Amino acid sequence: MVDVGSKDVTHRVAVASGTITMQADTLAMIVAGNHRKGDVLGIARIAGIMACKKTSDLVPLCHPIGLTHAEVDFTVDTDKHSVTCQARTETLSQTGVEMEALTAVQIALLTIYDMCKAVDRGMQIDAVRLLEKAGGKSGDWKATA
Repeated sequence: MVDVGSKDVTHRVAVASGTITMQADTLAMIVAGNHRKGDVLGIARIAGIMACKKTSDLVPLCHPIGLTHAEVDFTVDTDKHSVTCQARTETLSQTGVEMEALTAVQIALLTIYDMCKAVDRGMQIDAVRLLEKAGGKSGDWKATA
C-alpha cells in the first residue's frame, strides 16, 4: 500500500453514481414494491452501505478507513426504464473515499440485478463513475460531463 502516514488528516468526501437499465415491467415491479423477494431498493441501499464499509477487503492495496458518513440514494426514470444510484461517502482521514463511493454504487446496482434477474436477465449496468471528490492534498474535483 502507498504510505499515507505523512499526509494531513482532512475531511474528505466522494460522490459516485451509476445506472441499471431494465425492462419496463421489471421497473414497474420495483416501484410498486411487489417483488416477491421484498423491497428491492431498500435492500440495495443497505447492500451499498455495507459494501462501502468493506472496500479495503475487496480491493487489493486499498487502505482501510473509518467512514464518518455513507449515503446511498436512488432515482427512478420511468421513461428510460432505469434506476440511477448515487453514493456519498465521507471520512476524516489521510486518504480519500473515492473507492468506497464507487464500491457502494457497484454493489447496490448488483443487488438490484441479483434480486430481479429471475424476471429480467438483460438488465445492464452502465456509467459507474466518480462525480466529485473533496479534501486532501489534491483538492476538490468535479466531473465535467
